[in-house]
Amino acid sequence: MESSDLNDIQASANETAEGFTARPRLAQALAAVLLLSAGAAQAVEDLAGGPGVRQLNLQPAATRIAVEQYSLHNVVMLICLVIFVGVFGVMFWSILKHRKSLGHKAANFHESVTVEIAWTVVPFLIIILMGALATRTVVAMKDTTNADLTIKATGYQWKWGYDYLQGEGEGIAFLSTLDPRHRQMSDAGRPEGNDYLLRVDNPLVVPVQRKVRIVTTANDVIHAWGVPALGVKQDAIPGFVRDTWFRAERTGDFYGQCVELCGKEHAYMPIHVKVLGAADYAAWVQAKKREMAAAADDPSRTWTLAELVTRGEQVYAANCAACHRPDGKGGGPIKPLDGSAIVRNEPARQIDIVLQGAANGAMPSWKVLSDTEIAAVVTFTKNAWSNQTGALVQPAQVAQARP
Repeated sequence: MESSDLNDIQASANETAEGFTARPRLAQALAAVLLLSAGAAQAVEDLAGGPGVRQLNLQPAATRIAVEQYSLHNVVMLICLVIFVGVFGVMFWSILKHRKSLGHKAANFHESVTVEIAWTVVPFLIIILMGALATRTVVAMKDTTNADLTIKATGYQWKWGYDYLQGEGEGIAFLSTLDPRHRQMSDAGRPEGNDYLLRVDNPLVVPVQRKVRIVTTANDVIHAWGVPALGVKQDAIPGFVRDTWFRAERTGDFYGQCVELCGKEHAYMPIHVKVLGAADYAAWVQAKKREMAAAADDPSRTWTLAELVTRGEQVYAANCAACHRPDGKGGGPIKPLDGSAIVRNEPARQIDIVLQGAANGAMPSWKVLSDTEIAAVVTFTKNAWSNQTGALVQPAQVAQARP
């Protein structure tokens, strides 16, 4: 054997030894990753009224409609299973029992009236059966009459606005936005808690065992208001009004999300419905009305720069920081506010953008905010970061600019 052959054998042996040494290290690394994954999975538990860990079925129903939807789901799945087993069972049985190796020959024919009638009539009857089973539930889902409480849900990029139109709580209105801490968790890539990206600052509060009508619309693009446990899902379309309803049969917290792709922040548009007993709901209504009265601003008041900046910082954190970032630098298609010529110049153009939106909806309209809130946030941006213009905008200027 030549020396070159001996060298090749030695090199091969060394590679093999290194491979055996590396494999335990790889196995240890994989084990560590699996342990970390298992730990993370164990840290998250089922969310009552929301999604469950490794959930394979529908969420537990909290309304009669949701119970009926679940029953229909099971029936239709059973019908589909029977069809699947029947069709594929016959197909594979035919393939196995009539294969060429057993001496079978393919039949030559053009048509079979009997078969054609069968595969037309049988599916038709199945569809009629499923439609008949679903009709009562679908009709009940669309019956929004005789509601005890009517609430308008307006979709914005990317939050929900709620207005109590009729019933106990009439006149209450507020915005519901993702909890800022959850957005920070998402940005950092460190999710925590069972309600990750489902917690909001102001949940929709309704009474138990009352028929609640939800009227949906949108301010910018198509959204959809849906809460699986309540059995409701309704599109919210700009310029149109749709409605749905539910009657919660138990108290608790129930969660959903916008279920229509509505832009880059679609994942950050949760829905939280809090169902209270009659007495607790009445107490909440009184407390909310007192809160709204205390927060109401005198339209003729003249604000100081310091007051507007303080108020505007809160408005910016709740509504603007998600896109323009806390430091005002923006990112990607989102324009920076720090150093912006529009922000540093006369306020008329900036007020118009806040009220009307810009860039074909990339900057949504914020006319839902009060005159004072818009004046405050415009003033804040003019005096934050490196801008420091010393300029301020009074609510009366915003009121005058509204269309």
